[in-house]
Amino acid sequence: MKDYQEVREQLINMLKELDERLDRISADIRRVDKPLEQDFSEQAVETENDEVLDALGDTTREEAEQIKQAISRIDAGSYGICTSCGAVIGQDRLHALPFAKLCIDCAEHLESGTD
Repeated sequence: MKDYQEVREQLINMLKELDERLDRISADIRRVDKPLEQDFSEQAVETENDEVLDALGDTTREEAEQIKQAISRIDAGSYGICTSCGAVIGQDRLHALPFAKLCIDCAEHLESGTD
C-alpha cells in the first residue's frame, strides 16, 4: 500500500477549515455579532438566512464526516480502495476528491440510480 501521509495531512487541513467554517456558521446563527432586527420584515429575511446557514452547516458536517472516514481508511491501510467493489480508485479521482470512497464506476452507478 502506498504511503498516503501527505494526503492524510491535506485531509486534516481540510477538516480544520471545515471546523472553522462550522464555527462561523454557528456564530452567525446564534447572532453573536448582532441580535435579531426589531423590524418584522428584516426578521423574516434573517430567518431565511438562518435556513440557508443550517443547510450549509449540514453540508459542511457531511463533508467533515467523509474526511474523517478517509483518514480512518488511510490509518487502516484501505485508502484508495473502493468500498463498494474493492477496485483501486484512480489517482486522478483521489487527487480531485481526496475523500472519495468509491471508484468512478461505482460513483456513476450510484448517481444514476441503476442496479
